[in-house]
Amino acid sequence: MSTRRPIESWLTDMDGVLIHEGTPIPGADAFIKGLKESGKPFLVLTNNSIYTPRDLHARLTRMGLDVPVENIWTSALATAKFLDDQRPGGTAYVIGEAGLTTALHDVGYILTDTDPDYVVLGETRTYSFEALTKAIRLINNGARFIGTNPDETGPSPEGVLPATGSVAALITKATGKDPYFVGKPNPLMMRAGLNAIGAHSETSAMIGDRMDTDVLAGLESGMTTFLVLTGLTGPADIDRHPFRPSRVVNSIADLVSEI
Repeated sequence: MSTRRPIESWLTDMDGVLIHEGTPIPGADAFIKGLKESGKPFLVLTNNSIYTPRDLHARLTRMGLDVPVENIWTSALATAKFLDDQRPGGTAYVIGEAGLTTALHDVGYILTDTDPDYVVLGETRTYSFEALTKAIRLINNGARFIGTNPDETGPSPEGVLPATGSVAALITKATGKDPYFVGKPNPLMMRAGLNAIGAHSETSAMIGDRMDTDVLAGLESGMTTFLVLTGLTGPADIDRHPFRPSRVVNSIADLVSEI
């Protein structure tokens, strides 16, 4: 078995790894502090496309986690980067929140419901029947269908919420067109993130709480993968998948000494 090179860059999921239902997971502050003091490149990732990096920075700061804006990477940013590479200066009809619309504006996209190049679907707490109907008609008329991430549900204090993947399935059923999902587990999101911090996959690690998104994305991107047990995956869930993380640890606190 080949020995991996030392870890020089870190990517970590946010929900279930650093925070849980609005509170920091013990050890998260020490981990972020250790990364900043080490000078190693790092990114905090989220598949959630609702918030801008500035919004997330402010939310994390209120929880006592000081993550610089430039160290936050969202599926909205990855989606905007992808569309900018594919069709610079294009047009899109967007269902989503400020995180997604701001990211697309920042790369020079025009948001329109008149013959757009793309229909881009992200998270929102207020999916409207009118907006979904418009998206379906635009896709039927030739717009390309993009989803920020395939997550079917998201967490809330009251219980699960339908997320982008579930709503995308509704649109697919009505149009017969599958979306291209940019976020995890698509390695595209990881590779774009690695490029943004000048990191290389063979000397980078991905920390996550989900086998089907975090670990899979890290694995397919060629990174060392750590699964923490503070989120959605329990020990019994690991063997249900045909792949394994490089290591399983109880929480982010167990990785502070690895930086």
